[in-house]
Amino acid sequence: MLEVVYEDNHILVVIKPQNIPTQSDITGDTCMVDMVEKYLREKYDKKGNVYVGLVHRLDRPTGGLMIFAKTSKAAARLSESIATKDFEKSYLAVVNGEVKEASGTLKNYLKKNARTNTVAVVPELTTGAKYAELNYKVLDKKDKVTLVKVNLVTGRSHQIRVQFKHIGNPVYGDVRYGGDTLAKGHNLALWAYKIKFQHPTTKKVMTFVSVPPTDAVPWKVFDVDKYATI
Repeated sequence: MLEVVYEDNHILVVIKPQNIPTQSDITGDTCMVDMVEKYLREKYDKKGNVYVGLVHRLDRPTGGLMIFAKTSKAAARLSESIATKDFEKSYLAVVNGEVKEASGTLKNYLKKNARTNTVAVVPELTTGAKYAELNYKVLDKKDKVTLVKVNLVTGRSHQIRVQFKHIGNPVYGDVRYGGDTLAKGHNLALWAYKIKFQHPTTKKVMTFVSVPPTDAVPWKVFDVDKYATI
């Protein structure tokens, strides 16, 4: 069942559940594009093709806010705003250990291994390396874990997960990047909680916020509702 946060004639803002792929992959599992297409087809009783404009992605284990375009014009304008950094994406994450600095900027070069679907921090001049940058702020600390707010400057694959692993604070529950030492059997503690963008046709600045599941480990040890309004 698709959870719709906002809809008009041009855009659709939804909540992506964790462990659902953004778009189809080799697993053949139902993806967000499929779910949005099904929703639009059924709601508007469409018999022919349904346009679903995918303008940004979330990693499969990451949950939270996503925006889809309902027209090609809206898709082009949203894609342009993302390219020009006019589209703000903020995340909440719980990471293992204590983050040394209360706030900071992480700048690295990342390279993806398509065969293993993993990303690594590499030297700047490495062939295929892409620049990655994010800003973070520590919001709260508990025994062995830290709650952080993250704003992406770039949007690289697995970026938050890899950059925090690189400073010794892998995301809680991250099996791929060593964050599951405290979290066997729990979901990745990474949530796209806030998006801010200019509407593609009205030009109105729109902001949407979604809190992660507050009854789930490790979110429930923090006052997530308090921080999700920031």
